[in-house]
Amino acid sequence: MPLQGITVIDLSRALAGPYCTTMLADMGAEIIKVESPRGGDPSRAWPPFEGEHSLYFDSANRNKKSVAVDLYTIDGKALLTRMLENADVLVENYKLGTLDAMGFGPEVLRQINPDLIHMSINAYGNKGPLMTRPGLDQVVQGISGLTSVTGDEDGSTYRVGLPIVDITSGMTAAFAVVSMLLGRERGNQSREASTSLFETALALSAFQGQAALSCGVAPTPQGNNHPSIAPYGAFPTATEPVIIAVSTERHWSSFCSLIGRAELADDPRFSTGRTRSIHRQELSELIEEVLRQEGADVWIDGLSEAGIPCGPIYNYAQVMDCEQTQALGMVQSVQRSDGSELRLLRGPISVDGVPASVRTAPPSLGEDTRAVLESIGISPEEIGRLENSGTVQAGTRMAATAGANQ
Repeated sequence: MPLQGITVIDLSRALAGPYCTTMLADMGAEIIKVESPRGGDPSRAWPPFEGEHSLYFDSANRNKKSVAVDLYTIDGKALLTRMLENADVLVENYKLGTLDAMGFGPEVLRQINPDLIHMSINAYGNKGPLMTRPGLDQVVQGISGLTSVTGDEDGSTYRVGLPIVDITSGMTAAFAVVSMLLGRERGNQSREASTSLFETALALSAFQGQAALSCGVAPTPQGNNHPSIAPYGAFPTATEPVIIAVSTERHWSSFCSLIGRAELADDPRFSTGRTRSIHRQELSELIEEVLRQEGADVWIDGLSEAGIPCGPIYNYAQVMDCEQTQALGMVQSVQRSDGSELRLLRGPISVDGVPASVRTAPPSLGEDTRAVLESIGISPEEIGRLENSGTVQAGTRMAATAGANQ
């Protein structure tokens, strides 16, 4: 894998940081997740649960090792120092200033390992009046404008149904880490990178944010309709709604012919993308009248054959079982340390035609403490002493049985 041989010390918790390191793990990096012996990553206690296992935690911590160390003790700080000496990357998503307060500020990290890449993810960035505030996904969705364009056309607004800011912040951080690793290989050494939930969320605004910036117009919720392109959105049929995306003039001409309304292609109200957007309500009413005459499957087959993007609206239970998900081998099966089976989604990247695999299940707390500490020269006797003092928690990893497609 492209990142094989890269070691990442992961001090992150919850979702943004763990999603970053999961993406790095998918590409072959060794991720050593350092957690507190007192409960570990807080997301281990978050629903939904399968028995005693948090599926929230499981969803973002595949292919990692867990080391349970109390970093607020002298011995714990010494262990982290030893781990950093042998690492390529440090990832953390502490509140700004926390790492410095722990005694691992930029100058200290440089003394420990001059080549170490430090990736920081915080809530609001490294400067400004909000820089020291805590922030979580939905809070940042609200303040970044993301919530303002998500909701019904009547003006009601909603959070995006997934923790989109955490996830995309993790992706952004993974991109930064890989960029810095590449730069290091080419002699362009950079040591410190950061992103924040706020910066990432604001960057997601794309053309909606650009409209506000250039025209002084605040975009409003459009329900299931695309805010700029028409017809593009969810449309009712005789059975269930379908998503139809008519994004080019060729699509528009084909669409009009397919629904038996060829005259609409030359109607001045709908003849260009700009006029279709202006008259979207009239256009939607005309289209819906036709689409209600046949079921969703009929329209999806016809539109797909015509090269027009379209599809059903699945729930997650349906998409996990759909043929496309199965054909791509997206769901894989691994065994947890307690012997229970866990079906997980693999990472979304393929390299040389080979998809990323789920090599190991998300680790139990401290599952790899002993193996990792021994690998950096800590004797079994010293590990025993640290365990007895409560500085570390040590467990045992089972033999891996990963990678079976389901």
